[in-house]
Amino acid sequence: MTFHELWTSVKFGLWDFRRAPGYGIFFAAFYAVLGNVLTQIGAGTFLWTLALALGFPLVAPFAAVGFYEVSRRLEAEEPLDRKSILGVVWDERHRQLPWIGVILAMIFLFWSFFAHMMVALFMGVSSVGNTSLDAFLATADGRMLLAAQAAVGGAVAFLTFGLTAISLPLLVDKEIDFVTAMIHSLKTVNANKAVMSLWAAIIAGSVFLAMLPAFLGLFFVLPVLGHATWHIYRRAIYHPM
Repeated sequence: MTFHELWTSVKFGLWDFRRAPGYGIFFAAFYAVLGNVLTQIGAGTFLWTLALALGFPLVAPFAAVGFYEVSRRLEAEEPLDRKSILGVVWDERHRQLPWIGVILAMIFLFWSFFAHMMVALFMGVSSVGNTSLDAFLATADGRMLLAAQAAVGGAVAFLTFGLTAISLPLLVDKEIDFVTAMIHSLKTVNANKAVMSLWAAIIAGSVFLAMLPAFLGLFFVLPVLGHATWHIYRRAIYHPM
């Protein structure tokens, strides 16, 4: 892939959102609403972290399917029939996509336990779930903790990106097993390190900024990113440009 193809994919993602904004807002609402719910109930506690680590990644990929299916239909000039689109999302439960959710849940669970363990090691067991960001920044141990978590978290996040960047739209597009899809995704990212690293940075930066105003920015950012992911997949696999 080239940087021009990446930029074109993002423009096409914006174009798809503008052509079908209702679907984009509908599927983005899943993430925005859940983000606010997690904030309200306090996902930092152990029991909620465990429950959410096992539950959220299992269902989150299904919302992404909606973006891919809308983009696929727009690309193929097929009608945007609500029943059919939601049917495709619902039917994914019988295919390979749930296994991707299981993998994501395992990664999420590992990160949750690791984050708690690091806080306990650096700041003491009593600090787990009870220490503010200011408290971390005020001490040398706290700053080291943040640096360590940022390094490990970044590695885990990029691995997760590598496993799913191509595999999720590939599973929607083709009848293929999830292991082969993830291997293909990793190979694609590895073969396009510079472009895909920039894409990962765009995702991370835009989602972070979108989360700041009560997750409201996700209603715009997620549809554009979701639709753009479909076009990046198409260019990475088929190179139609």
